[in-house]
Amino acid sequence: MTPLIITLRIFLLGTLLSVVNVCIAAQSSPWDSIRQHRINQLLPHALKAGGAEAWLIICRENNNDPLAKHIGCENAGKTAVFLFYLNGGKLSKIAYSPVGEALALADLDLLDTVIPIENSESAIVKAAEFINKKGLEKIAINVSTDNPQADGLSYSQYQALLDAIGREHTSKFVSSEDVVYSWLSVKLPEEVEIMRNAAKLTAQWQLEAYAQIVPGVTRDSDVARYLKAKMEIAGVTDAWSPDQNPNVVSGADRGHSHATDKVIMPGDVIQTDFGIRVHDTWVTDIQRFAYVLKPDEIAPPADITRYWENAKAGRKAAFGAMKPGSTDQQVDAAQRKILIETKSLPVKWSTGHPVGYEAHDTGPALSDGNKIRPRKAARLELKQGMTFAFDGFYSWKLSDGSIKTISMEEVVLITEDGAEYLIPPQEDLILIPSTNLLN
Repeated sequence: MTPLIITLRIFLLGTLLSVVNVCIAAQSSPWDSIRQHRINQLLPHALKAGGAEAWLIICRENNNDPLAKHIGCENAGKTAVFLFYLNGGKLSKIAYSPVGEALALADLDLLDTVIPIENSESAIVKAAEFINKKGLEKIAINVSTDNPQADGLSYSQYQALLDAIGREHTSKFVSSEDVVYSWLSVKLPEEVEIMRNAAKLTAQWQLEAYAQIVPGVTRDSDVARYLKAKMEIAGVTDAWSPDQNPNVVSGADRGHSHATDKVIMPGDVIQTDFGIRVHDTWVTDIQRFAYVLKPDEIAPPADITRYWENAKAGRKAAFGAMKPGSTDQQVDAAQRKILIETKSLPVKWSTGHPVGYEAHDTGPALSDGNKIRPRKAARLELKQGMTFAFDGFYSWKLSDGSIKTISMEEVVLITEDGAEYLIPPQEDLILIPSTNLLN
């Protein structure tokens, strides 16, 4: 039995009571009230920004729309239609719900009106009749080639909608991607505080995991299992694919990957990419880096220290470019300038991405500073209230010719005049002594 496993078992037994005090699963989720505030406060602005009079979402069980939870139709059985539209500048909210689900939906108190639809009727037809009667001309629907979160309408649902509205009125429909982009990309202050507290846990657990490492014995996968155990006790889930969270890499770059059974050795630079989902809604995405000291070292060697400082310089440049009105391409370009100046190997990853409801959420992409991969999401302006995970990069060749990249990933909030870190960023490499090395 490895020392890490022994330590893990002691940890699980010895700290169970203290962890219960911060168990997120035991806390009441604030999602219901926050969701209501998001609909009432942010959705009207999103409709206007997206140039739409209305937004129509079709929900159903087993293969629901990606945004069902955000609008209240996560429990849909038979087909339901939700319609949000601007009425004299004010947001109106209607649901056409199967009769057997209408009472429970009305109890959520999210909508102005819930209209029960009998089994012999069609929610889609009833919604289309209302749209035609109301004279709504620009209705956003969830079809998008760029944003999966805005692409929930199935082909059969779309055909049913065209039949119901009248195929001569097809021009009424536009993609909801601009509406969804404007709505999801901005977080309310109370959401930011939830993400801030989750970020503290995410980073702290990584530090605790590094403290358990025994060079020459502990494997990358042991560190990953340690973090999985922390998640289970606290009642949180994975921010992305469970098989690849956390990704612990003490060797060459592996990109988005799983932790392997590689043994951690003196001289290794260790990367841990880790994220948690709290209240089954908000996620984090944070990386922490460590260096394993060789037996004769009390500090990292000069080259590793230089690589670390270069990555910090890239992070500082990107952070300084983050403010309302900047484009995400400008943020990425600010860091790529530093990569060139510090003679880093080229880095193929974007400087960052939106984070919030997903690890790679809807919003500006913080990419394409090299202008070779033009995408719509890299021409969008940053706005106050957006949240991002972003990296400071530096990449070099290891002795065997493989590539290693420092990607110091932090989470930030765009403020009125700049940006702020949700938690203090990592300033120094975490040092793991080789005095732990087994004889």
